[in-house]
Amino acid sequence: MTSPHMRHDLLYGNIRLFAGTASPELSQEVSNYLDVPLCGRDVIEFTNENLFVRLHTSVRGQDCYIIQTTSIPVHRNLMELLIMTQTLRLDSAGRITVVVPYMCYGRSDRKDQPRVPITARLVADMIQIAGADRYITMDLHAGQIQGFFSIPGDVLSGYHIIKPYLLDMLPSMNNPVMLTADLGFAKRGRRYAEALNIPLAFIEKRRHGNRDKSEALTIIGDISHHDVILIDDEVDTGGSMAEAAMLAKDNGAENIYMVFVHPILSTNAVERLTALPVKQFITTNTIPIPPEKQALFGGRLTILTIGPLIGEVIRRANEGRSVGAMFNE
Repeated sequence: MTSPHMRHDLLYGNIRLFAGTASPELSQEVSNYLDVPLCGRDVIEFTNENLFVRLHTSVRGQDCYIIQTTSIPVHRNLMELLIMTQTLRLDSAGRITVVVPYMCYGRSDRKDQPRVPITARLVADMIQIAGADRYITMDLHAGQIQGFFSIPGDVLSGYHIIKPYLLDMLPSMNNPVMLTADLGFAKRGRRYAEALNIPLAFIEKRRHGNRDKSEALTIIGDISHHDVILIDDEVDTGGSMAEAAMLAKDNGAENIYMVFVHPILSTNAVERLTALPVKQFITTNTIPIPPEKQALFGGRLTILTIGPLIGEVIRRANEGRSVGAMFNE
């Protein structure tokens, strides 16, 4: 099934980049990589919290990309993305691609209880109805969310950013072990472990009801007297990763390196993480971390940029070239 907005010709004009208010620094990095300026637009929030978007120039027939993450404040950022998308559609854009480094509602991907929604599907529907022809995102919480879209998209992985950094760190580590924060990340954790040629261990945990907090129970694998690379796709409140780090210490881990793609860092997550015996925190800029939060890490935080990766994918999409070829896929 194809989008009712999808054009069938091969040429969509020049790249037109638009920055949402949630991702200004990342948008500028992509702009610099492509040597394409960000297009002017006004995003106004009225006193009643309604949003208004106005483009400074026409995009008729052009290949448009909106860069907007949907992190906190989730609903404001999501509505801004939808309104910008519809604005471009109504101005007769040739093709519209939403670039959403972090896709909200990723955990609401199935009916795991009676009388609950599948909100990830609703978000996909809204993006399509607003007028998007394609999407680009990073590390969906659940792979099946791709099936909620009936438009084509590129789901990129932080693996291609994080793996080279970890490879450079390996010589300075003591018998490192890759440790996944839960069994749900085990498959992706195995990919990292194989690439680094190190052992893999898992934490078994259980989530009770609809609470944000889950309980770490035990570690499957040997981490005693090993440096540990503790990895997950996202950190929200930090409770699961904090419990995992302490469990790793209790099981004899030496240095702990905490790795996660999406730094949501809600409520008091930063205070919780920085109190842990973690040597280094490694994440990406799919979600911007405010300077005051970065300062609390005291030099233990490394933020790897996804800007060149996003920029290259946009270039290839515009030129009709393979994205998979970037990763020998």
